[in-house]
Amino acid sequence: MLKMLSNLVNRFSEREVRRYRGVVAKINALEPQVQALSDEQLRHKTQEFKDRVANGESLDQLLPEAFAVVREGSRRVLNMRHFDVQLIGGMVLHDGRIAEMRTGEGKTLVATLAAYLNALAGKGVHVVTVNDYLARRDAQWMGQLYEFLGLSVGLIQHDMESDERRQAYAADITYGTNNEFGFDYLRDNMVMTTEEMVQRELHYAIVDEVDSILIDEARTPLIISGQADKSPDLYYQFARIAANLREDIDYTIDEKLKTVAPTEAGVAKVERMLGVSNLYDDVNIDLSHYLNQALRAKALMKRDRDYVVKDGEVIIVDEFTGRLMFGRRYSDGLHQAIEAKEGVKIQDETQTLATITFQNYFRMYHKLSGMTGTAITEEEEFRKIYGLDVIVVPTHKPMIRKDYPDVVYKTEAAKFRAVVREIEELYKQRRPVLVGTVSIEKSERLSAMLKEKGIPHTVLNAKYHEQEAEIIAKAGQAGAVTIATNMAGRGTDIVLGEGVAEMGGLHIIGTERHESRRIDNQLRGRAGRQGDPGSSRFYLSLEDDFLRLFAAQTLSNLMDRLGVEEDEPIESPMLSRAIESAQKKVEARNFDARKQVLQYDDVMNLQREVIYKQRRDILTKENLKEDILHMLSDLIDDALTLHCPANLHPEEWEMQPLVDSLEEIFLPQGTLKAEDLEGMGREELHDTILEAGTRVYEQKEEEFGFEAMRELERMVLLRVVDSKWMEHLDAMDNLREGVGLRAYGQQDPLVEYKKEAYDMYQNMLGAIREEVVRMMFHLQLAPQQPMPVMEPVATIAEENPPAHRPFQVIQGGQGHQTKKDDHQLGRNDPCWCGSGKKYKRCHGANQESQ
Repeated sequence: MLKMLSNLVNRFSEREVRRYRGVVAKINALEPQVQALSDEQLRHKTQEFKDRVANGESLDQLLPEAFAVVREGSRRVLNMRHFDVQLIGGMVLHDGRIAEMRTGEGKTLVATLAAYLNALAGKGVHVVTVNDYLARRDAQWMGQLYEFLGLSVGLIQHDMESDERRQAYAADITYGTNNEFGFDYLRDNMVMTTEEMVQRELHYAIVDEVDSILIDEARTPLIISGQADKSPDLYYQFARIAANLREDIDYTIDEKLKTVAPTEAGVAKVERMLGVSNLYDDVNIDLSHYLNQALRAKALMKRDRDYVVKDGEVIIVDEFTGRLMFGRRYSDGLHQAIEAKEGVKIQDETQTLATITFQNYFRMYHKLSGMTGTAITEEEEFRKIYGLDVIVVPTHKPMIRKDYPDVVYKTEAAKFRAVVREIEELYKQRRPVLVGTVSIEKSERLSAMLKEKGIPHTVLNAKYHEQEAEIIAKAGQAGAVTIATNMAGRGTDIVLGEGVAEMGGLHIIGTERHESRRIDNQLRGRAGRQGDPGSSRFYLSLEDDFLRLFAAQTLSNLMDRLGVEEDEPIESPMLSRAIESAQKKVEARNFDARKQVLQYDDVMNLQREVIYKQRRDILTKENLKEDILHMLSDLIDDALTLHCPANLHPEEWEMQPLVDSLEEIFLPQGTLKAEDLEGMGREELHDTILEAGTRVYEQKEEEFGFEAMRELERMVLLRVVDSKWMEHLDAMDNLREGVGLRAYGQQDPLVEYKKEAYDMYQNMLGAIREEVVRMMFHLQLAPQQPMPVMEPVATIAEENPPAHRPFQVIQGGQGHQTKKDDHQLGRNDPCWCGSGKKYKRCHGANQESQ
């Protein structure tokens, strides 16, 4: 079945490539006349194309001419002329597909074709890379071409301020990382004014190393957190407790599923240590959470594999690229548990303020495309999750790299001895070698063995992150020996040094198989670029994590039957196929896990979209009075449902409790009397109460002034929506954590999650309505005497407050100063309203204009 599907995919790619070749012929036919244009005429083509798009011509119709212009501009500015296969890659990207192009085929240059064409629509193009270095390099390198052709280029970097980001997003083409684009989207949905937003509409994205970003990183959602009020002491206490627990006695580990669970004996031991009778009692639910995270930190999270400790901080190591992920933290207390285990200072625990998965972020783009050297193995996931086809683009020159079958040893020690022997032999020939390891620990072990042999070499891992590009670029020089921890998305070409091709090119050694074939293929793909010679071989042992968990028993039995000695390897194509089959099974399981994460986040995403849309409406609408009165109407309906249910006779309705509840939320005492409401039907009751509430609200508006009331509505709505949404996120996290246990009761956890999530969402909307109405109806102008300065709750922005006097807003009897005396502020001081702008550019501008 898999072979049949693979054949179908290949035939589909071949058919599409033939179609694209017909367009390539048109582009090539235009080359002579485009070459005849002067630089100024070539640049003027961009404005001509923009005008034609504005007049209704489609980008597809423009494609041959636009691609011909980009190719010629590249030849003049970068001294690089796009190959025909690169034109095909550009068309694949423009069509909203994934272009699989082997390493060294020039994907960075390919992106310029689709980026230029789609930028002509004037809505912005995002080119997404895996790290700041590549974003900066590509923006500067390819930016020369875009600017020559009259397009603007923006760059998003980690340490940029909001104004710089806004300017970068306003450019025709913007380079940045997936993290920065995603976090900016979340931050834009937390701002208090539209002027603070930085992104435009999500129009078109080209994702470099698309498999790394849309699949590998899709396991972890983006989370913006705020400080939570929790003590770190319990993390240290549970780290000590976990250190005293023994594997297989007090807890068990499932390495395949990457889970750890305490045994009954372990739970009893922990209860004795803590002095509690039942760890899983409701009052101790937090303690069981601390225990679970402490066990995960101890048993599953390995130093120099999953994280490093640098300058007293725990920094995550990217599982797929070996890069340090500065600024990223494990969620749900796991990072704090690791800090406690390592004995470093525990950073403050956080509360989720906003979150989204990469799947749901990138699916918001109107058009999405990507490129990578290894996508076809994940074609099903790309199609099911993102609706993206994978097209295999032919290489410019035939691939002549030789991939040898895997070699398997009984022990890891024997394997590493064999690797060192091969490196030593090739080093004597001066042939370059690139060795891939799966962890920092393994790379340093191999490095120590090479030092003993006196073989000079370079180590690239998360500890030497800064020298990455320089180290990789030199890996093809004669006599070079380079050890690298994973090779996904390095983004740097390995060019062969003088005489290396005649020796056989760069040789790749893999010291372990990864769970994903893609990561192995990425390592192999470093050799054999652009028709270069090269070779690759993987060295494995039965003690490797992957083989030990998924294939060791079969191979161990085979070795025993054959009487294989420790330093004697097994090598056969059949063995390689068996290992690849195991990888396919693991990939399928990982796909299911990512799909499940997405299914749960899809529930959250529907709610997120509604809340974020409501929030943007609050920011952009000039008058929110009707929205407040609509909330008031819904609130009255809720009160009537509670006290005057339709299934009861009107004589059984509770009129006094109804009036009491209305007075508690929004009506001044005595506005309505229970006896006056007797005998009314539900509709008349609703209209009478709403009319009374509207009168009160309009009196409030007259008291504050029209402009001040509009600003108050906006600030109160934003504050309440944000507050209730954050509470909801916490509640959803807790639901997600506990809903899995429903499976023991023969209930589908996802179905239960959807049902409860819907109920919680409705409750949140009701809470928003009640809180907004309560706040708006209880706000009062304060007397003029001095009041205690408290945290601002709402800002009144009046053009001409009465007699220009300072005034305050009272909520629930507490004073909240919202405007300071203008004369106390310097022009460059932060404005009193909390906008973050200088006074002279905010409310001071109003004063100066009067």
